[in-house]
Amino acid sequence: MTIKVLVVDDSALIRSLLGKMIESDPEMSLVGMAADAYMAKDMVNQFRPDVITLDIEMPKVDGLTFLDRLMKARPTAVVMISALTEEGADATFNALALGAVDFIPKPKLDSPQGINEYQDLILEKIRSAARAKLLKAPQIPVTNAPKSSIKPALSQRTVNTQLVAIGASTGGTEAILYLLQQLPAVMPPIVITQHMPAGFTRTFAERLNKLTRLKVKQAEDGERLLPCYAYVAPGDMHLEIIKVGGSFKAKLSQGEKISGHRPSVDVLFNSVAQYAGANATAVILTGMGKDGADGMEAIAKHGGKTFAQGEQSCVVFGMPKEAIKRGVVHQVVELPQLADKLLNYLASLSRD
Repeated sequence: MTIKVLVVDDSALIRSLLGKMIESDPEMSLVGMAADAYMAKDMVNQFRPDVITLDIEMPKVDGLTFLDRLMKARPTAVVMISALTEEGADATFNALALGAVDFIPKPKLDSPQGINEYQDLILEKIRSAARAKLLKAPQIPVTNAPKSSIKPALSQRTVNTQLVAIGASTGGTEAILYLLQQLPAVMPPIVITQHMPAGFTRTFAERLNKLTRLKVKQAEDGERLLPCYAYVAPGDMHLEIIKVGGSFKAKLSQGEKISGHRPSVDVLFNSVAQYAGANATAVILTGMGKDGADGMEAIAKHGGKTFAQGEQSCVVFGMPKEAIKRGVVHQVVELPQLADKLLNYLASLSRD
């Protein structure tokens, strides 16, 4: 099946560049290029594209307003083209919350090699978006939680000895937010690898910090991992854990890409298996590809507990599916129930 793609960008240069990249792929058909939201609206109605690449910063009607209207009127898979600035990163996460499937920074036009790499990446993201499920996760209020949603309290020993590791890719920013919003403030240290380019992860961590009960930050090399904190792997850096004395510490590196990714979920999970062993709990969420399956296998072999997000709530079921296929997942749970299952497991450790 040919993927029909519409490019929406106010820059003639970017439109031309993206258009040529899309036309170079035999699986894709460039159905139109729009310079603003008004042109885009007409083209959406005329061509009914499978995927739209959408610039956030546009004249007249900005990308977020257009996206919001589009998702209400005719839900379509959208890949945001994001400026590599703090404001751009913030707008990007708002776009993902509105229903965009994925994002990619604007291309750097200064090197042919960079353009070639960008072409591979954008085409992969368009293919992934064409297969993605369009979901709207229900928002969970962080304050004034009703009494029925009080979570089991975890023992001091569990909080101090356990480690939770989370891996995700396409659709993961909203899935991670949804999961963390349901967790209490007192948790074992949480380490997170979400496939994301440099320049976006700090803003992502700040967003999670603001919208959850946990303290969330971008991981720093050598820092001690503390209870009640969640640590996000920086873009373009692998995050691993090591054990020094009785404490877990973060280790950052720029090693080779694994499964095409840096940060890689496998790199994180393999280190968690090695140093946390039976004290580890791993959660693999929505994402394209197979990154994380090897690491889940290692964690299961070392006596840790493994959870995978169920297919119904995944934007892309690739990463959980690969781990499930290998028989290394102890529990497959849809996203709305995942926090409860995770907490009940951690609470049961206190009773053992």
